[in-house]
Amino acid sequence: MATSPTPGISGRRLGVYGVLGALLLAGAAVPSASAADTARAGAPTVEEQRLDRAAPQEILRRAGFDRIAPGFAKDLGRVRSYAQAERLVVREGKELWRRAVDRAQGRGPRGGDLSRDDDRPLYWARLGMTRALRGWEPRGFDLGDDRRERLLGKLETASRGQDTISYPKGHRMKRVLVTGFDPFTLDRDTRISNPSGASALALDGTVVRTAAGPVRIETAVFPVRWTDFAEGEVERVLRRQLPRVDLFTTVSQGRVGKFDIERTNGAWRGGFGDNENLSSTGTVPVTDPASQPQWTTTTLPYKDIVAADTGRFPVYDNTAVTEIPAGGSTPVQRPDGPTPGSTARQGGGGDYLSNEIAYRATLLRDRLGLRDRLPGGHVHTPVLQFGAGNTDPATGKITDAEFVRNRVDIIGQVRQIVVTAVEANGR
Repeated sequence: MATSPTPGISGRRLGVYGVLGALLLAGAAVPSASAADTARAGAPTVEEQRLDRAAPQEILRRAGFDRIAPGFAKDLGRVRSYAQAERLVVREGKELWRRAVDRAQGRGPRGGDLSRDDDRPLYWARLGMTRALRGWEPRGFDLGDDRRERLLGKLETASRGQDTISYPKGHRMKRVLVTGFDPFTLDRDTRISNPSGASALALDGTVVRTAAGPVRIETAVFPVRWTDFAEGEVERVLRRQLPRVDLFTTVSQGRVGKFDIERTNGAWRGGFGDNENLSSTGTVPVTDPASQPQWTTTTLPYKDIVAADTGRFPVYDNTAVTEIPAGGSTPVQRPDGPTPGSTARQGGGGDYLSNEIAYRATLLRDRLGLRDRLPGGHVHTPVLQFGAGNTDPATGKITDAEFVRNRVDIIGQVRQIVVTAVEANGR
């Protein structure tokens, strides 16, 4: 299949996903376009335009994040130089990330009645800030498109935790890097939360005690946008970190009711629309394409993770891929992984951005010469579901008790999967 419902399920067969997959596929046809087409002359992007809907506004208000973007816009109005703007953007971006992490980890005021584990306030507040910056007309100096784009990039980086990854010196504490994603498929349901992003907020900067000793976990969140990945955002963030860590895992939302440890990642984009409603189909664009492999593989201790009791959701070693066999022209599903010389059409995680972040991270691991000593790969969480009676986006509430329980349990199981992986690697 050419469409990819989520960064997690990304083009897998409808039989696996049933009704949920059918609903997601219903709006899958999107035009291919460039990112510039969505943001001409300071106009809000597709993502930013969703801010005016009722659910995002309620999420921001009930988390106490509704004054962040207006306050940022007011501060921009006092800026009189590009240097001032740059300092403001970086400071306020980092403050948004810190505030979201603190809220998720129980520090500071709750700010509203939404549960602290909620990742959505960060996403919508960031969009409010980028929309304000995109439409800002400074006084006293000319900003220009290029410098505005640089400021937007700095705001994105700072508010995603991408430039604050920091580990203690020495070797007494193991270092783990975990990444998550923004919410997505928001035209289907603007209430959506992403448990991988929620896990990133809950785990960032935490120290976990394991049988292998203390572990420091650092995290970052990535956008659900094809263009950002094509421009090398994953490699830019991870290149400095991978040589410094003892284990890493990218995380995204996958199948209903289960975790997957993805064995194989494929070098193919399937074209499903991203958060900007843009599409991209073809080989994953990376540097030095002449040496680009069709497949990369996990080095996470998947057997140990699958065998361990990590939580209430079952965990699977997912070995399935879709390939075009050597000398062939038709895609074939392979339950046990790719065959020699084949061309990728879906990794275990499909053909959307979850497969791509896994492919990029593990390819970077290999190109840095770390494959034999650095455990790393991709974990797919269960789909985060609303409670019974709250599934209709048109009439449903933005949260409910089952929704919160599911997210909290997924976060806890991601943490335990990390612990299991570290302990297995230590053995």
